[in-house]
Amino acid sequence: MNDLLVADSVTKKFGEYTALNQVSINVPKGSVFGLLGPNGAGKTTFIRIINQITMPDTGSVLLDGEPLRPDHIKDIGYLPEERGLYKSMKVGEQALYLAQLKGLDKTEAKKRLRMWFERLEIGDWWNKKIQELSKGMAQKIQFVVTVLHEPKLLIFDEPFSGFDPINATLIKDEILRLRDNGATIIFSTHRMESVEEMCDHIALIHQSNKILDGKLIDIKRANKTNTFEVGLITPNEEAVLKELESKFSVSPAQFKSINDELMCNIKLGDNGSANDLIQYLSTKGQLTHFVEVVPSANDIFIQTIKNN
Repeated sequence: MNDLLVADSVTKKFGEYTALNQVSINVPKGSVFGLLGPNGAGKTTFIRIINQITMPDTGSVLLDGEPLRPDHIKDIGYLPEERGLYKSMKVGEQALYLAQLKGLDKTEAKKRLRMWFERLEIGDWWNKKIQELSKGMAQKIQFVVTVLHEPKLLIFDEPFSGFDPINATLIKDEILRLRDNGATIIFSTHRMESVEEMCDHIALIHQSNKILDGKLIDIKRANKTNTFEVGLITPNEEAVLKELESKFSVSPAQFKSINDELMCNIKLGDNGSANDLIQYLSTKGQLTHFVEVVPSANDIFIQTIKNN
């Protein structure tokens, strides 16, 4: 079986409010799966169902081919957006306690904690209290206790919240390393640049319905418009631009350049080719910039929501 988590037609209502409506999602093994959507879309409800905090009204969820059971909690690590560490407890004492709740014995838990504390350069925090740490420092501790028991499935909800760029990169690299070592990761965030960097697959939920899912690269390909960003040095920009507008769909473009040049986006028809466009532009001047405009995850997110 290639999917670690399979949600089939999951529906959840709270009174008259439908939080999830017939949502089906397959999370492939060994992937980073982006669970996306605006606030209130239903993402948190879906995550709570996976963690068995609440149960679906209808539909089913399989973990590694088996219906979700209470003992599957040992196979899941969950880092919620709202962190939940005990502020007055010492870091090491709390981490040991939480590790043992996940089924690790004290000796093994200490061994793994020492390794992680060394990896994240937080070894001298062992006897500090959580209330003595900054938000970002406390988040490192929460990350460690989430991954310590080496679960099959890791769920990170806004994992970079509160981190400076250096520590955000550190945690990102650790998440990707966990994936490369076999973990499957559900990643929920509003930071679309993180989706671009990390996610293999995505699903987009809006108003309780799944409206988009698949491999991110396939979704980006499907949303391409055959548009190219062009920079052209030519002695008569006005005349060339007028000619381009008579042949193609042309719009203004802005990009950083050291040249004084004509900048524009050129959209070709369905049968237009990049090679033909390059050859044509080369007859009009010196082509200094030519890049296909590929929609970003952010562009796709906004446009898909608008269309639904």
